[in-house]
Amino acid sequence: MLNISNIQHFSVGDGEGIRTTVFLKGCNLRCPWCHNPENLGKEPVTLHYSSTGKSETLGRLVSAEDVLPELLEDKDFYDESKGGVTFSGGEAMLQASELASLARRLKENKVSVLVDTAGCVSYSAFEALDPFVDGYLFDFKTADAEKYRDIGGDLTLVSENISSLIRDGKNIRIRIPLIPDFNTDRQSIEDICKHLCAIGIKEVDLLPFHRLGSSKYEAMGLKYAYEAISPLSKNELTEIENIFKKYFSVKTEG
Repeated sequence: MLNISNIQHFSVGDGEGIRTTVFLKGCNLRCPWCHNPENLGKEPVTLHYSSTGKSETLGRLVSAEDVLPELLEDKDFYDESKGGVTFSGGEAMLQASELASLARRLKENKVSVLVDTAGCVSYSAFEALDPFVDGYLFDFKTADAEKYRDIGGDLTLVSENISSLIRDGKNIRIRIPLIPDFNTDRQSIEDICKHLCAIGIKEVDLLPFHRLGSSKYEAMGLKYAYEAISPLSKNELTEIENIFKKYFSVKTEG
């Protein structure tokens, strides 16, 4: 059984074309800027929105057979736009063995499958999914090992997984969240670039920080650690992009 929070149709930013994104619950990182706090834990959570007075409970167990028909509803759109299904989270790879069954069924129906991951898992999780997925949207947070530990991650494990995916010829797209006060100073950017170049990365996607998930924290009765942090200005983003462009082919989301 898969533990999911919700299914979002006609997603953008989760891979090529028109996609359906399945959000899985449970994460082994604790990034204070996370915009999906409802997926950090495995238990169902109820969000109470004061602005509308409405509530919703997110979190349910489903089998591959349960969810497959809904994912195939938009197959015509996938085919026309070269889209498909993206599994996100939380950390989707924590449910790799269960996810493989659903990914296999999607592949049998000729649906493209991508997995959005932070990669802080054993490489065996990737090996379980590799036969059935078309690629990975791989978030890389920082080249600073201590900062990775601060959010519950492991720079060495992440780097080894990226290297192993490249070695095994897998389609991998490195995505870098640009988080003020975490990884957007010049030294941090240069360190990220040099680290990824040494691994063999040629292209990166930049994901500028936003506060779109802040309302979820309020609805869950939680304090949002980045409430007072402003998104990058246009000039700041341009400066960061220019550094990355010295090393990589760059695409900026949003």
